[in-house]
Amino acid sequence: MRQTLPRVPKDRIAVLIGSKGATVKALRDAAGCQRIEVDSDSGDVEVVWGESGTYDPIRAMKLPDVIKAIGRGITPNSALRLLDDNHFFEMVDLRDFVGKRSNQQRRIRARIIGREGKIRTRIEQLTNTEISIYNSTVVIIGEEEGLYSARQAIEMLAGGSEHGSVIHFLEKDRRRARLQGRALEMIEEKEGTYVGSSQRFEDLVPGLDLAAERRNRRMKASQVDPSNPDEVEEVMELAEDESIVWEEE
Repeated sequence: MRQTLPRVPKDRIAVLIGSKGATVKALRDAAGCQRIEVDSDSGDVEVVWGESGTYDPIRAMKLPDVIKAIGRGITPNSALRLLDDNHFFEMVDLRDFVGKRSNQQRRIRARIIGREGKIRTRIEQLTNTEISIYNSTVVIIGEEEGLYSARQAIEMLAGGSEHGSVIHFLEKDRRRARLQGRALEMIEEKEGTYVGSSQRFEDLVPGLDLAAERRNRRMKASQVDPSNPDEVEEVMELAEDESIVWEEE
């Protein structure tokens, strides 16, 4: 089966192919396809899959995102993570915010990158994602929760929000995620140590069983019939934790 993948910009074709085709081979092996064909002039990409059942259909669905990510500035090694089940791809088109005006696109790109790249780096750190800015697009890859937060931050900056407000939003969101993660860990720990409703309360308090047994013996002794020699003999027998102490008054 042949599948057409997203076209790669001409300045990214060499990156996709790699030295002596090394990157294409790595992509082929990771995806489990038979071969990946790249037109070095146009940037068109096609992949050839084997018979049904010889490859992972989930990876076949995710491979276009891998190619798109490489074409938009993500390194091949990072893009390969998109084949994992817990990594995903998002792309924000800056033209949705400022139209086709190139000077406005440059302004928004500069706001997202920040001085010496500090804003982009901070967003990546707070969301555990990787961000690439290429022409009018911003590509984000990472795990689901961080990906959603990073996209929100990019859209806030593109919409005119101040850097401080965006970073504050991400820090607050990260604290919330950490607290939620701790709560889930505590719930899992409690579920792991819970022994079920069949466990007696006495088993949870050391020594409570012995105290209850002594109390029952005292109650039983007070109810013995003196005229019944068997009951008298039974109550006169000492338990393991009982003894007779002789004292003088």
